[in-house]
Amino acid sequence: MASPVILQNVNLRMTAGEIRQFPSDAIPQIALVGRSNVGKSSLINSLLGRKSLARVSSAPGKTITVNFYEIDKKLFLVDLPGYGFAKRPKEDQVKWQNLTDGFFTKNPNIDRLCAVAQLVDSRIGLTPDDEAMVDFLNQVGIPYFVIATKVDKLNVTERKKNLTAILEHPVLAEGTRIIPFSALKNEGRDEVLGCIATLTGLSFRK
Repeated sequence: MASPVILQNVNLRMTAGEIRQFPSDAIPQIALVGRSNVGKSSLINSLLGRKSLARVSSAPGKTITVNFYEIDKKLFLVDLPGYGFAKRPKEDQVKWQNLTDGFFTKNPNIDRLCAVAQLVDSRIGLTPDDEAMVDFLNQVGIPYFVIATKVDKLNVTERKKNLTAILEHPVLAEGTRIIPFSALKNEGRDEVLGCIATLTGLSFRK
């Protein structure tokens, strides 16, 4: 049996602005997708026990790269650029589309992608951009689960209502797992790691 993955043994292996820069290591990948400012950087820092490994952008949508976080040389967490930045210049939107589409359609290592973690702001629910991403994943058959971020900002009533709305959203495949998550309180961290472990066949030393 393989030794557990040491979460603290992590580095930002590659910040790729072009498909040809994607690492070719034969290890599992979990991709993180979601709109700008949904909390992907905070999620990464929480999962890996770091405060600033992944930087939270002061200008959502500014960074258009695919970031590969290599964990103990056994797993890549792949942070795809945030979407939904309508105010960004057209050329930036085109770059985002080409790079993100390329990850899924032109990536020579796509067979190593075990699943996608779709991040959704629990205060907002699925946006049209989220729906488009999930619809794409449904069409191509890539497994995914949903992380409902920022649940600490909801009261008990709002939380129940909003999480139910996400769970019952018609675009989500039946049985899709929804994990409430708060980076501030580390709520949902173990559940996310458990889900990743199941999907990749790895185990984690926390």
